Amino acid sequence: MDERLKKALEFSNYMVTLNNQKRMLTEKYYQSLIHYYKGGQFSVNQGLISFCQTLSNNDQDEVVLIDDNNTPILIDNLENFMTDILDVYFTSSNEYLNEFNKLKTSRTVEKLINE
Repeated sequence: MDERLKKALEFSNYMVTLNNQKRMLTEKYYQSLIHYYKGGQFSVNQGLISFCQTLSNNDQDEVVLIDDNNTPILIDNLENFMTDILDVYFTSSNEYLNEFNKLKTSRTVEKLINE
């Protein structure tokens, strides 16, 4: 096989594997951002965090939030809920960053798959 063709095929295989690994890593990240509270499921994102902060700034301690399944959930202690979702967000984001950086430094298909 021509050397250029072989290198192109190897690079193509590497890019397909890299994109698949990135996709799986992103899916894992979004799954780790789910927080369960009183039977409700909340996807933790910057919007939820900001909304809770706004409610807290307006001296709200007991609020009703609509979860991912459109179910109203009574949050009886907003400060504790905020602490929990911030912990979920930052833990997940830091793990995502670490795993993503590992992918960036992997230069072969074998390293991508094994890390």
